[in-house]
Amino acid sequence: MRIFDPHIHMTSRTTDDYARMAAAGVRAVVEPAFWLGQPRTGPQSFTDYFDSLIGWEPFRASQFGIRHHATIALNPKEANDRRCRPVLDLLPRYLAKDGVVAVGEIGYDSMTADEDEAFAAQLALAIEHDLPALVHTPHRDKARGTERSIAVVRESGIDPGRVVLDHLNELTVAPALEAGLWAGFSIYPDTKMSPDRMVKILSEYGLDRVLVNSAADWGRSDPLLTLRTGEEMLAAGFTEDDVDRVLWRNPVAFFSQSGRLDLSDAAETGATFAGNSILRGGS
Repeated sequence: MRIFDPHIHMTSRTTDDYARMAAAGVRAVVEPAFWLGQPRTGPQSFTDYFDSLIGWEPFRASQFGIRHHATIALNPKEANDRRCRPVLDLLPRYLAKDGVVAVGEIGYDSMTADEDEAFAAQLALAIEHDLPALVHTPHRDKARGTERSIAVVRESGIDPGRVVLDHLNELTVAPALEAGLWAGFSIYPDTKMSPDRMVKILSEYGLDRVLVNSAADWGRSDPLLTLRTGEEMLAAGFTEDDVDRVLWRNPVAFFSQSGRLDLSDAAETGATFAGNSILRGGS
């Protein structure tokens, strides 16, 4: 099974996680810029973070045969902090980088006026830089947040096929797909989505324009829940080709729209590292 995790925060994970992922079949990841769990006090801390996403983290992943790409943005939560708003002026510098395959995470946390403004501005940047967009739907009042996100996407003029609405659930998948957007699902141990619930959604809505991710970060999460979802799919009667489509070909199709996705030798290199002694390294 080959796996492309289209939303995972490896900055929050250890090298042991990279080793486990490589052994499990993860060959590529996309790491979206996000809130680090503590408020940042100014733009400089973002530049240091962005630099690590396009420099250090791809190097760290490459030690395990995993291709690493990033999405860059001012995240919704910190869009509400006026100290962080100048980050919007810094984004063009990073959106021009080769390893950046989308603008994200953008969207909503609390659905404030400041988030509206940052969301619209960053969709405009996605259009300007010919990049897809990764949209964070709020954890609270998700149905209304999804409807509002779809409305803002429509108003922006971006091609809906270049936008993924992430962190969806049973109540929000239909509106996203009906609007022509991609539907993203984060598989978590206790919240968001579980492998068995994900399989039921795939059975009902099909495999088109669906991305499955672990969204693993500094909280209670698991970077191998993409693998568990694939296993659950097989147990439910889906074919190996179905699993490959959801866990590999779909994220490749979405992020290839950036023109920057580099997966050369990813499967072969990953297979080599899966049996390499580096997997026994520490964190």
